[in-house]
Amino acid sequence: MSWHAHLQLDYRLESARTVVRHQHNGPLRVLKSLYPEGDAVCHNVLVHPPSGLVGGDTLDIHAQVASGAHALVTTPGATRFYRSTGELALQRTHAVLDAGARLEWLPLEAIAYSDCEAENRLTLELAPGAEFLGWDATALGLPHADQPFAAGRFVQHIEVPGVWLERGSIDAADHLLLNSPLGLAGQRCMASIFFITGSTLERTRRDTALDLARAVIDAHPLAATAGATSPNPQVVVVRALAPMVEPAMALLQQVWAAWRAHFWQLEAQRLRIWAM
Repeated sequence: MSWHAHLQLDYRLESARTVVRHQHNGPLRVLKSLYPEGDAVCHNVLVHPPSGLVGGDTLDIHAQVASGAHALVTTPGATRFYRSTGELALQRTHAVLDAGARLEWLPLEAIAYSDCEAENRLTLELAPGAEFLGWDATALGLPHADQPFAAGRFVQHIEVPGVWLERGSIDAADHLLLNSPLGLAGQRCMASIFFITGSTLERTRRDTALDLARAVIDAHPLAATAGATSPNPQVVVVRALAPMVEPAMALLQQVWAAWRAHFWQLEAQRLRIWAM
């Protein structure tokens, strides 16, 4: 039996407080709104009770952030794409940001189990003046639990229409991609963090973000397999490869803290849910 779940999040600024109204269908929920930073930033945790997707499952998440609102969305655990008998398991996230809106999209990692047929898709639409800070981390199999990614396929799709597109397909049978020095070089976790704007970033603002990210990378154990770049004037991105999730997520969190302070003058405290 396949699960089809849909969650609609609608963030608005009301009396200097970001509030969310939400509707759901199927096993996908948002916990109560939290305000650890005060009224301006609404924190939400998305919960998927089945805890994973199998072939035929679809999770649809739609987020609308109105002008002046600031939302931070995370998850309490990994998104697991389990073994499939042939059907696709799909997680599809679509966020629309109005002018002057801010969204932080900070889910924990996605795990591609062996024999999965999976796609994780993120699409963003940003009006001029909107800003997005988010990350993505994908683990291929559970090598330390003796469950390698030995079969199956995982597709990662990140898109800002007309601005930026990244789409990668990883087939477990493609040993050259997985193990070549020109591919993943035997690493089994891919991670990236990106800051995206609806307007052109000022050059000094963009260069400072790159300098800050490179300083974090240089001091991190993943320095040899991580890098920061700006593929166009609206996007700044850090990419990293790691043997496992933990060092990759630690790097993302450090860059997130540096960029949050730089772009928005906001202190970044490690979210409590990540330690549970």
